[in-house]
Amino acid sequence: MSDTSEVAREILKDRFGFDQFKPGQEDVIGHLLSGHSAAAVFPTGGGKSLCYQLPALALPGLTVVVSPLIALMKDQVDALGALGIGAVRLDSSLDKDAYRDAMEGIRRGRISLVYVAPERFNNERFREFIQAQKIALFAVDEAHCISEWGHNFRPDYLKLAQFAKTAGAERVFALTATATPDVLDEMCRLFAIDPECAVRTGFYRANLSLHVRATHPSSRDVALLDELNSHPPGPTIIYVTVQKSAERVAEFLRQSGRDAKAYHAGMSAEERAATQEWFFPCQAGIVVATIAFGMGIDKSDIRYVHHYNLAKSFEGLSQEIGRAGRDGKPSRCVTFYCPEDLVTLENFVLGDTPTLAAVRSFLDDIFSQGDQLELALHSLSAAHDIRILVLRTLLVYLELEGLIEGGTPIYTSYRFIPQVSSTEILSAYENDRRPFLSELFKLSKKGRTWFTLDAANAASALGVDRLAVVRALDELAERGFFELEAKSVKHRFTVLRRPQDQGALGQALFSRLCQREERDIQRLEDVVQLLQSDQCIVNALAEYFGERRTQPCGHCSVCLQEDRGQFRFCDVDPDFEWPDFRAIALIAPQVLATPRSLARFLCGINSPAISKARLKKNDSFGLLAALPFDQVLAQVGKAKGGLDDVKIAK
Repeated sequence: MSDTSEVAREILKDRFGFDQFKPGQEDVIGHLLSGHSAAAVFPTGGGKSLCYQLPALALPGLTVVVSPLIALMKDQVDALGALGIGAVRLDSSLDKDAYRDAMEGIRRGRISLVYVAPERFNNERFREFIQAQKIALFAVDEAHCISEWGHNFRPDYLKLAQFAKTAGAERVFALTATATPDVLDEMCRLFAIDPECAVRTGFYRANLSLHVRATHPSSRDVALLDELNSHPPGPTIIYVTVQKSAERVAEFLRQSGRDAKAYHAGMSAEERAATQEWFFPCQAGIVVATIAFGMGIDKSDIRYVHHYNLAKSFEGLSQEIGRAGRDGKPSRCVTFYCPEDLVTLENFVLGDTPTLAAVRSFLDDIFSQGDQLELALHSLSAAHDIRILVLRTLLVYLELEGLIEGGTPIYTSYRFIPQVSSTEILSAYENDRRPFLSELFKLSKKGRTWFTLDAANAASALGVDRLAVVRALDELAERGFFELEAKSVKHRFTVLRRPQDQGALGQALFSRLCQREERDIQRLEDVVQLLQSDQCIVNALAEYFGERRTQPCGHCSVCLQEDRGQFRFCDVDPDFEWPDFRAIALIAPQVLATPRSLARFLCGINSPAISKARLKKNDSFGLLAALPFDQVLAQVGKAKGGLDDVKIAK
């Protein structure tokens, strides 16, 4: 046994109480303790977290864990605290005292692990603070999000790879439960991980049975209740697509005598936390949730996972059914197939893509300014009718083309509530510091409750660098003199070069967005084909993730030769009477001027321009929400003369 293996096994036993590693864990930990960066693709419940928690105790320095899942952060910090391991999370749910204590613990070396969301790196104060620490390990959860070709590309993840280098992280660990072989290759390339240090374990889990029931929206509730009544009670997650469905289905189940609660992003943080805390000890509770629920929730005895609505992709399906049976005991997963769900999900995808005109106006805006850009994304989104995530993606594309370079985002204004009088604050500082702080206070504007301060204007008035103002405010907050909030973030970019042919660039970016759209639509189609296929469902999923199985699983609907019901298709009736598109467009000619914008409106898909014009309250908003977006778009294009953005849905 090598020295690193011996150390790892001792920590595993002494600090975590385990006698042996799960498959793949020892290999990953061995790479990290030997000084190498590593990647891991383990199934849900495969023990990815231990792969950074254990090295954090063996390596001198701080382990930074980046995760988009606040629930995971909370659960893991609580669990590590119970083991006597110093860990903190820095997220929006912390009050000022808890945040200050966490930062002080990191600064004094009492903390081994700090959990943060990717967006935390948009905070310049945090970036400056964390770069001053010795980062032994930089771990990135859900690392498939860095891949443009993955199922959940997030532009912030591309910045993480660069930050790890800038901060001098000694090693990087990229981990995920859902990465195809191509996505894993891209993860390794972008995070500079040797492919030999990438560890993938098998997707197949013998204790999960996968079932399909084709049904109709009008009978789906009855089918769900029949499924629940046909098996012994047990902890259950029912996944739905939209928030309203979570509330309605949970209420239906309660009226049917089941102990059920809803969970979705529209609930308050307190309500979501209460649902999680209720569910964790439950032996027969049901959570009806949008897809965020269960991500990082360490409940091993979930017996049932049902998809009331279709999953968006193989990755989503595998991640969600992976919440079941983490204790190794038999668990049942059922998908209720309704073709109407496909319409809703496709509309989400197709409604995201902006018009070609919007992309071109966005470029005109960017490259008509000087070389130093400070962009307020919400204002930019509203000005060009491009959703925020798509806007961020376009900016990343421009960075990848070498046209612009991103800098540290800044907050243009701050607001604060003094906790003590200004006299008390000033008395706590040396004489040479007091005049600066006194002038800073005078530059602040008092509102009803908060004082506000424009950092750039204050810096100019005081003749100092803007960062000196930010540091002063940060220090006052850390010492408990202020309750401080940063407001009005602006994203900074430097224009490196301007496009030779801006029109061609606009077309290329538009085409790239269309390609992403096509891939996302294909992922939906893949799910439908899987559910309708006569091949083993489990083996088809495993093969998608790079695992080839030669024997049928024996425990899916196909292998068990179950009656899956009658599969239907959702097509527009050829005799359907289309509305008068031209008349509807006149409701708001500036907003509904293109086929795509009008089709969005008719399908009930919101956009920045539709919100700004308050068109969601119009009777025609969502008039054709039950129809496929691409078919509505095609009809609108014909009626309005076939403008050039119609082709994108084809």
